[in-house]
Amino acid sequence: MSAESLARLQFAFTIGYHFIFVPISVGLAVQLVITERRYYKSALAIDKATSEMWKKIFAATFAIGVATGISMEFAFGANWANYSRFVGDIFGAPLAAEALIAFFLESTFLGILLFGRKRVSKRFYYASVWLVAIGAHLSALWILVANSWMQTPAGYVLSDKPGSVPRLDDFFAAVFNPSTLPRFFHTVASLWVTGGFVVAGICAWYLLKGKHQWMVRRTIGPALAVALLASLAMPVLGHWSAQVVGKYQPVKMAAFEGLWRDEEGAPLYMFGFVRESDESTIGIKIPKLLSLLLYNDPNAKVEGLLDVPAADRPPLEITFQSYHLMVALGMLMIGIALLALVQNLRGKLETSRWLLWLLLAAVPLPFIAIMGGWTAAEVGRQPWIVQGLMRTKDAISPTVSRNELLVSLAIFATIYALLFVAWARIVLGIIKKGPELEQSELPAHDPRRHAAAAAPAEEV
Repeated sequence: MSAESLARLQFAFTIGYHFIFVPISVGLAVQLVITERRYYKSALAIDKATSEMWKKIFAATFAIGVATGISMEFAFGANWANYSRFVGDIFGAPLAAEALIAFFLESTFLGILLFGRKRVSKRFYYASVWLVAIGAHLSALWILVANSWMQTPAGYVLSDKPGSVPRLDDFFAAVFNPSTLPRFFHTVASLWVTGGFVVAGICAWYLLKGKHQWMVRRTIGPALAVALLASLAMPVLGHWSAQVVGKYQPVKMAAFEGLWRDEEGAPLYMFGFVRESDESTIGIKIPKLLSLLLYNDPNAKVEGLLDVPAADRPPLEITFQSYHLMVALGMLMIGIALLALVQNLRGKLETSRWLLWLLLAAVPLPFIAIMGGWTAAEVGRQPWIVQGLMRTKDAISPTVSRNELLVSLAIFATIYALLFVAWARIVLGIIKKGPELEQSELPAHDPRRHAAAAAPAEEV
């Protein structure tokens, strides 16, 4: 592999690994607000213990998310120096805002959540939960501002002189470039889906094991509701985002759907595969649906891949498959969340063991869908690292060597494996222990309370 390919692989590995933890932390922040609000209103020890458990998982995930995110910033300077110099004037503002506004807000009030329950008022503690959640979402916003600028650059000036770089000309135009808002809301909805499925999956495991039913009954319904509502929002937000892609990145959209030639009434593929050898796409398709979705006109013309030279097209098969994987899993999660929520409202979820196993097995689905979506978005932009302004091959550091990249990739893989094992042990330990209550705080119907009352004192 060339130095460029290894640099791409290393960054894909580090950002993909980092993004395992982002959906959990942001999604759990929403669930933490829900459980802490319940405790704020009820003052029940059950609700406090539940909130404490989610808080511990959130804190462990937040910590490893920060650790794995920092390495990417070093990669910009070490492996992508030309890119860093090119976008530095644009990216300085949103990345500074992410650190100074979002990260400090989230980390400061997380400290209050971890150490301040007995030191601050109940109202201030509850407000701190909201501020942690707001900080997590603001962090996502500023990162997506930077990434969206790479997709649809705006608010800059660029001279014709060789070696010139974009200069920030209009801050608000750069921040609210055409793809920022649709990508932000689409991403945030996916994070909420993840949080809902993670919580519902843990609750399903407790029910399968016959543990903490009192906590599950108060938790799984809201978690499934968030997962379902966010899943239902995904097609709408995805449609918004797709229309922006169709307008500003037509080659990427053509790659999403394997559309080779300009076509009036372009079809939308349900699934299939792309054959570059004869410039065709094979699969099940719905006639005219792509034109209708992109331009609200079933006969509208959609640009094809052959409009641009082969060197300006992205890798087609991976773009096509990752995009359709995201869509397919999104529809599957709507079905699972809807079925589980209906059964829960009917009071039959606890006895539907097959559905509980399905909820547990569904926990990885939002992560896979998110990875598919990001793969489609980033690979589909190639060969541009900044759409229309800078190619990826020109962004790599000129002095970085293949051997240096191999060594650093091996080091990252080793350290990240150790970090994942440590995180998994901590989180699985928290889940196994479950919400912690004193015997006197257990609900009256909990069998452990009666067992403790009947047991000898030394056993208690």
